[in-house]
Amino acid sequence: MDETLAAEAGAAAAAAAATEEKAVPERETETLEEVISRHRKEKSKLQDKETSLKKAAAKGSKAEQKAKKKQVEEEISRLSAALEAKHAAELATFGYKPAESSEKGNLDTLVKAIAGVSVSSNADSAKPGKAAKRREKKAKEEAAREQRIQEEQTNLVSDRMLEDGKLGRRLEPLGLTIHEIKPDGHCLYRAIENQLSLHSKGTTQYNHQELRQMTAKYMREHAADFLPFFLSEGKAESGPDPSESFEKYCEEMESTAAWGGQLELGALTHCLKKHIVVYSGSFPDVEMGKEYNKSGPGGDPSIRLSYHRHAYGLGEHYNSVIPTELS
Repeated sequence: MDETLAAEAGAAAAAAAATEEKAVPERETETLEEVISRHRKEKSKLQDKETSLKKAAAKGSKAEQKAKKKQVEEEISRLSAALEAKHAAELATFGYKPAESSEKGNLDTLVKAIAGVSVSSNADSAKPGKAAKRREKKAKEEAAREQRIQEEQTNLVSDRMLEDGKLGRRLEPLGLTIHEIKPDGHCLYRAIENQLSLHSKGTTQYNHQELRQMTAKYMREHAADFLPFFLSEGKAESGPDPSESFEKYCEEMESTAAWGGQLELGALTHCLKKHIVVYSGSFPDVEMGKEYNKSGPGGDPSIRLSYHRHAYGLGEHYNSVIPTELS
């Protein structure tokens, strides 16, 4: 009887294993562009995990926090090392081998790999044709960007921790804290959307897309006020008529996930007739629309944002700043 049950269990396990093995599809071959894109997502996911772990470690007594902080640092260090090794191994399959060549060679090899140009060192191989050269040229910008990302990853955690620490010490005496906003290019507008919802007790006045459209419309209607700053920031493309570049900039602002900054904040403060305060751990606080400051008792509350220079590698970021009791 026991032998029969054992045999049946073994057969069932084997069948389940076979079914599971069959159910798992083979992963399709990835291009280098897809691998690089996945690497960025994996690094971002690790950064989010780090933030989550640090928040969890900030609870309890000082002794508990100290012990938890050490555990978090060790865990993040282990995960980072494992992820870097995994990424290096995957890039090596495309001919990009950081451990075996110079920094310049790394970049050249990565450029060629992205462009689909052979990375063989065979001196007798034919020179790349015009099409290959075009692909290589087009790939250089992406390769250089990836190189910068890799370089910044080394200092990202420490820079981010320093910036967050300074900002936290700035906000704590004010009874304020950070409300995290998704880093998707819409962060400025989503942060303002969150603030407006907070002021209206949960009722969303404008979503992030409507805020984009509102900003673009205002900047077009007041182009003379914004064009000098637009030009001084070097945003205009080369050409005889800078107004064409300005219009293109406005179109991208209202219809894409283009990152918003000080120009857009300047427009939004007038569109919404709101006083805006931007806190930062890297720069002095910035105030806009002081003429709309009615944040006293019974007045219209100010929009409070935080600016993060080192939040996500090469990308700057905005969050919403809320009262601590609402976090």
